[in-house]
Amino acid sequence: MNLPHFFEKILNDLYQSVYVSLGGSLEDETLNWTERGMAVASISIKILILLVIIGFFYWLLVYLLKHCRRPLHLSQRHVWIARAVLRYTWFVASLLAVMTQIGTQAEIIKATAKAATWAGFYYVLWATSGQMVARVLRYYELNASIEQLLKNLILVLIIVFALASVLAQFGFDIVSLVAGLGIVGLAVGFAAQSTLANFIAGITILIEQSFQVGDWIRLGDKEGRVVKISLRATQILDRDNIIIIIPNSTMSSSEVINLTSKKMIRFDVKARIGLYNDVAHAKEIIIKTLSKDEVILKHPAPMATVSEVGEYAIYFIVRFWVAPLSVARIPIIKENINERIKRALDEAGFETPYPYQEILFNRSDDKEKRLAMIHQALDKNINDKEEDVESAIKKQ
Repeated sequence: MNLPHFFEKILNDLYQSVYVSLGGSLEDETLNWTERGMAVASISIKILILLVIIGFFYWLLVYLLKHCRRPLHLSQRHVWIARAVLRYTWFVASLLAVMTQIGTQAEIIKATAKAATWAGFYYVLWATSGQMVARVLRYYELNASIEQLLKNLILVLIIVFALASVLAQFGFDIVSLVAGLGIVGLAVGFAAQSTLANFIAGITILIEQSFQVGDWIRLGDKEGRVVKISLRATQILDRDNIIIIIPNSTMSSSEVINLTSKKMIRFDVKARIGLYNDVAHAKEIIIKTLSKDEVILKHPAPMATVSEVGEYAIYFIVRFWVAPLSVARIPIIKENINERIKRALDEAGFETPYPYQEILFNRSDDKEKRLAMIHQALDKNINDKEEDVESAIKKQ
C-alpha cells in the first residue's frame, strides 16, 4: 500500500467533510469556498445580531427587576428565582435563534421549544420546593430532621417527571419506558428486601420522631447520643467515642429508651450507715452534700430515703435530677457523688458498717459446773431407780 496516497485520501475526505459541514454539497464539481465562506459569514452575523438583541432584552429585564425590588416588596429569594427564570429564558431563546439560522428542521425547533418550556417549569418547581417543605414542616409541626428526606423525594419526583415530559416532546414512548423501569424496580426490590425494609423504617423513624439527632438513647446494652439518622441506619456515639451503626429495621422493631426527651432526668446512688447511727442527721448531711454539686438540679430538689434496714447497716437511696446535657457524664457524676457522700459521713463521725461475727468460748469453771450438774442428775436417777425396786419387793 502506498503510504503517501493513503494520507492524501484522508486529507481529501477531511477537506470535503468540512465543506459539507459549512452547508456545501458534494455534488458540486468544484468546491466553491468563497461562496461557502460568504454564507457562513452571513449566518454568523445574523446569529450575532439576534444574540445581541436577546441579550439586550435580558439585561433590561434584570435592570428593571433590580430597581423595582423595593417598590414591589420582593424578597431576596423571589429576586433570585426571577433572575434564574430570566437567565434560563435567555439561554433557550438564544438556542432557538441559533437553530433557526443553521437550517434546523421546524419540527425539531418546535419540539425543543416545548421541551425547554417543560424543563423551565420543573426548574421553577424545584427552586420553590424548599420553601414549600418549610411551610409543611411548620404547619404539621414536624421536626426539621425530615426536611432533607422530603427535599430528596421531591427532587427525585421532579427529575422523573421532567425527563418524561422532555423525552415525550421528541417522540419517545414514555409508557413503555415507565413500564420497563417498573419491572426493573420490582426485581431490584425483591433482590434488596433488607435495604428496602431499612429505608421504610428510616422514613417511619423520621416521621414519628420517637428520637431525634442529639437525643441520648438506650437500646438493649447499647447507649449513646444519636448523631445521624439516614434512610438505611442510625448512628450512635457512645461514651467511649465509638460510633455504633444500627440498621433502621432494628431500631423500629426494638425497645428504644429516650433518656433526653424531657427537660430533666433522674438518677440515683446508694449509701449506708451503721444500725445505731442517727438517720435524720445522715440524711441532712447527704442532702447538704448534693446541694453543693453544680451538675445536680436544685428543682426538683434531691432527696435521700431509707430503702432497707439490713442485718448490719441502714441503706439509703439517694435520688437527684440532672439536665439532658449531663447524661453523657452520668457514670463520672455518680462516682463523684459517692466519693463526696463517703467523705462527708466520715467527717461527721459516721462509721462505715461492715458485716461481722461474734464467737463466744466457754470458760473452764463453767465446764466443771456443767459436769457436776450432769453427775448429780445421774446419781438422782440411780437413787430413784433403787427406791422403786425396794418398794416393789415390799409389795410382794
